Amino acid sequence: MLKSFDIYSQNNILKIIVAINLMLVGTASLFYTNRIIERLEVREQQYVNLYAKAIESALTSDQNEDINFVVQEILSINKNSTIPVIYINERNEPAESANIEFSGDTTLAGKREFLRKEVQELKQEHPPIVVDFRNGNFGLIYYGYSTLLQQLRYLPYVQLIVLTVLGFLAYLAFSSSRRAEQNRVWVGLAKETAHQLGTPLSSLLAWVEYMRSMPEQYEQEVTDEIEKDVHRLETITARFSSIGSIPTLKTENLTEVVQNFTSYLSRRISTKVKMSVENNLPRAQQNVQINRLLFEWVIENICKNAVDAMAGVGELRLNILALPQNEVAIDITDTGKGIPKASLQKVFSPGFSTKKRGWGLGLTLAKRIVEEYHNGKLFVKHSEVGKGTTFRITLKQQTP
Repeated sequence: MLKSFDIYSQNNILKIIVAINLMLVGTASLFYTNRIIERLEVREQQYVNLYAKAIESALTSDQNEDINFVVQEILSINKNSTIPVIYINERNEPAESANIEFSGDTTLAGKREFLRKEVQELKQEHPPIVVDFRNGNFGLIYYGYSTLLQQLRYLPYVQLIVLTVLGFLAYLAFSSSRRAEQNRVWVGLAKETAHQLGTPLSSLLAWVEYMRSMPEQYEQEVTDEIEKDVHRLETITARFSSIGSIPTLKTENLTEVVQNFTSYLSRRISTKVKMSVENNLPRAQQNVQINRLLFEWVIENICKNAVDAMAGVGELRLNILALPQNEVAIDITDTGKGIPKASLQKVFSPGFSTKKRGWGLGLTLAKRIVEEYHNGKLFVKHSEVGKGTTFRITLKQQTP
């Protein structure tokens, strides 16, 4: 026996690996950045402490004391030109400042008022450093984060945004790859099916001609019905051949298309299903741009799913009506078992099926035909367990 190989599960594993790597890189980067920020904060605090020591030494030293040490320490603090510092003297007045920008025409009084406002902001960043004058008086030094430290503090958030974007792009890339791979599989399968149907169809057409040549042995009505089914198979073959190609849309009378096809379909489903078509479209709104072969396939898939949901017994109603904004709709309502709320988001997913047999592709292909080829919409308008489901197809009306 051949072992199955799920290529999609491998993509899921790759997604998990990429996500884990992004998390590890992001976590390591955040820890490293925080470590650098902590070291820089300590270093800047040492700078400000040195600045405070310089001021304290300058203000408490005697005139005869050598002030070279004070000058050197003040000069050393000036090497750092990015830490905003404001010194408040014992009278609670801004006396000195460093790395605070003023406008060119600011007066002395304006500068002091500006510094008072800046002090309120600096209080939020660090507690003040006390300058003790050893006579009962003291001053306060307020300081903030340097430009470099402020930039580093925002760096982790930038990193998170970048990693999130990279993760999202990786997800889109994997999802796109998966959809493209699925599409290639379905297109290849459909075209191969169409190719394989070609030979028996030619043979069946020959047998129909043979039956027509012997009317005394084969009833005309039987031959006609067989010929209809053979032409139906030709239509199906043409549909499969067109998958993967952009279909040609033509102006069609929507009501005629639906009524003609349902008339054919009603003879080939359970006789216990009552099928009806109600047309509420004005005469001037009948025309739409569709590919008839593919659109009939959509109607067939939805109707056959409805018949299965009713277990071959019930009522199937098709209502054609006008919508605002130059749209027309077809509501297909059955009296089947309905769709549970948990499954409403899955009904159009490839492989989803409530039947024991089938590949779960009918509604997926129907949605693709309506939305990608006809610029319309296909969705579940309403469903209630035990009472039935209504699918709605919407199309743009062709303006005259």
